[in-house]
Amino acid sequence: MGNPISLPSILMVGVGGCLPARLVSNDELAKTVDTSDEWIQQRTGIKQRYLVEDERTSDLAVGAARQALKHAGLSADDIDIIVLATTTPNDTFPSTASVVQKDLGAFNAFAFDIQAVCAGFVYALGVAESLLKTGQGKRALVIGAESFSKLLDWDDRTTCVLFGDGAGAVILEAGAPVDDWGVLSSVLHTDGRYRDILYVDGGPSETGTVGHVRMKGPDVFKHAVEKLSSALDEALTKADKTPDEIDWLVPHQANLRIINGMQKKLGLDPQKVVRTVSEHANTSAASIPLALNTAVRDGRIQSGHVLAFEAIGGGLSWGASIVRFGRPS
Repeated sequence: MGNPISLPSILMVGVGGCLPARLVSNDELAKTVDTSDEWIQQRTGIKQRYLVEDERTSDLAVGAARQALKHAGLSADDIDIIVLATTTPNDTFPSTASVVQKDLGAFNAFAFDIQAVCAGFVYALGVAESLLKTGQGKRALVIGAESFSKLLDWDDRTTCVLFGDGAGAVILEAGAPVDDWGVLSSVLHTDGRYRDILYVDGGPSETGTVGHVRMKGPDVFKHAVEKLSSALDEALTKADKTPDEIDWLVPHQANLRIINGMQKKLGLDPQKVVRTVSEHANTSAASIPLALNTAVRDGRIQSGHVLAFEAIGGGLSWGASIVRFGRPS
C-alpha cells in the first residue's frame, strides 16, 4: 500500500472590504419610507446602511479584493482562482467574476460566480477550499459582493429597511499540511421546499424582470436560528472543536435578534461575537467578509484565532465554516 495522500492546509491569509460612498441613516430613510429609527432599531438592530449610486457590484468587489491582496502582501498575478458570491451581478452574463478578473488584471486566474443569496460567502468558501485541495491552484480570491438595494421594493417597509450594499473578500492559500490551521471544516445545506418564504418575484425565464425581494419574516427567523445552530454544531464536530474553543463567531449580519439568538443557543460569551449589522445592515453574501474585515482591522481578530462563520439565505440555503485565521508563525 502507498502512503496516504497528505492534503494541503487551506490558510486564510488576507481580508478586505468595500462600501459604497452613500451612507443612509434610519432617519433619512424615514423621510421616504413609512418607518422610524425606533421601529427599525427595535426589530433589527440596524442604525444605518450604505447604498450604491453609480457603483456596480463589480466595483465593490474589486475594492474589497484590492484591500485583501494588500493585506496578504500579494499581487493580482498571485491569484489562480476567483470565486464571487453574488445575487446582484452586473449583467445576466458574463459572470461578474470575469469583470473583477479584468479590472484587477488577475489574468492567471479562472473566475466564476456562485449564487446562494445570504449564504453565498460560506458556499464560495467551501467551493474554493475544495478547488485548492484538489490542486486547481495555489491561491483563491473569495468575494461576497452585493448591490442588494437594486432588488428592494422601497414601498415595503418590512424588507427595504433590512438591507444594504457592500463587498468583502478573503484570500485563501494552499500551504504545507499543518495540523489545526486554515479552513478546518465547511458544511453546506439546501432545502428548496422553503423557497417561498424568501425569494425575488422576478427573473429572466420567469418574468423577464429583475423583481423585488419578498419575505415571510417570522418563518425566516424560525428557520434561521434552528438551521444555523444545527449547521454550526455540525461544523464544530467536523473540525473537532467545541463552542468554548471558538475565539470569534462571525455570523451573517441579518438581524440582531437572530445573531443574539445564535449566541445564546451556542452558550457563547456575548463578547466573542462580531456584530456589524447596526452599521452595514444585511449585505447578503458580503456580510460575513465585511464583518470579518472590520474585526481584523480594529485588532479584535488576530492570527491564530479560531473563527466560526454561519449564514442562511433564500433557497433555503445555509451553511457554516470553522477557520483558524492567518498563517502559522
